[in-house]
Amino acid sequence: MGEQSEPHWLDADEQQIWHAFAYLLIRLPAALDTQIQRDADISHFDYLVLSALSSDSEGALRMSRLSHFTGGSLSRLSNVVAKMEKRGWVRREPDPDDGRATRAVLTRDGWAKVVASAPAHVDEVRRLVFDALTKSQQRQLGVISERLLAAIDPERS
Repeated sequence: MGEQSEPHWLDADEQQIWHAFAYLLIRLPAALDTQIQRDADISHFDYLVLSALSSDSEGALRMSRLSHFTGGSLSRLSNVVAKMEKRGWVRREPDPDDGRATRAVLTRDGWAKVVASAPAHVDEVRRLVFDALTKSQQRQLGVISERLLAAIDPERS
């Protein structure tokens, strides 16, 4: 075995940026989860599922596609959708285009839950992210986010 090269350590500026970003990665999801739990009695992941379904013109997505939108595993998503089925917000059915696949479908009660939950959640997203940045910084955040996502998941479309 050959010698391992010395790691390319972060310099002082990079360390400061990384620590701030790493802290943000912990604090922002927690803050969003706290708000949606308090105001809508659901988790942020639950909200992402309902929101993704409500964004589709039919209110229905294949579970694999929904997993992609939410960033959750199929196993986690299946458990969450099962919980939502019990609450009457979602139902599962075979995909009409491919009977081997399952899709989640937003129900009327699920739509009502999204409509009731969205305003306070959007206000919190605006307060925590967009209001803290200038328009230029918001655009930069979008570009930076896309570049980081491409590094993490090059196959992402």
